[in-house]
Amino acid sequence: MLKLIELEWKKLDRKKVIGEAITYWIILMFLPVLFLKVVFADMPMIRFGESYAAAMELMIPIQMGFILFGASLINHVFIEEYKNKTMALSFGYPLSRKRLVMAKVLFIVLAVFFGTLVSFVLGGVATYALNQVMDVIPGTPTAADLANYAIRMILHSIVVALASLIPLFWFGIWKRAVIPTVICAVFLMQFPNFLGLLRISLHPDFLYAIFSVLGVASVILSVKFVNKLGDL
Repeated sequence: MLKLIELEWKKLDRKKVIGEAITYWIILMFLPVLFLKVVFADMPMIRFGESYAAAMELMIPIQMGFILFGASLINHVFIEEYKNKTMALSFGYPLSRKRLVMAKVLFIVLAVFFGTLVSFVLGGVATYALNQVMDVIPGTPTAADLANYAIRMILHSIVVALASLIPLFWFGIWKRAVIPTVICAVFLMQFPNFLGLLRISLHPDFLYAIFSVLGVASVILSVKFVNKLGDL
């Protein structure tokens, strides 16, 4: 399986994919301070800037932006291969289609997980460094804050990796449509905001759990029906 995952990496335009990841890292690492300094500056009811513990509650949903990276990988790993007819060639290997699909899925999961993990680290470091200059968050992070951030960083990187697979079955493998895949990813990123606009109260952790379950369900359906959906 590791060799198949490595093969997926070698087949990609690696410079393009790495460039996309770097773009997300640069954007997301500065967003927390930007929100605190500009967007929420005149909103006293928004309390993310009260402490580092409160700021963490802002940084976590921001990293959901890496779901878009997952949508991009679905396009590269699945949709483009279907459209370029290389998927049929892959299915000609003396391996089961389900095993090949699982290798592709694991590649996307690992890429999004580690990409999000790096984004969390960069975001945390950038927030602390910029705060030393802009002073938007009072005090300093405690050992408990850092430990909590490390735990949430790992858990939410898993959530983002699984949530990024929600569009896989319907839009990636069945419909093989790039734009709907991206739109779905954007919708998932903004879904908590939509709930807020509709004044629907839902605990974020419960929402993230639903996203994770939907991502797993999408993978199960993708593997189960890959033989029935054809090569082209």
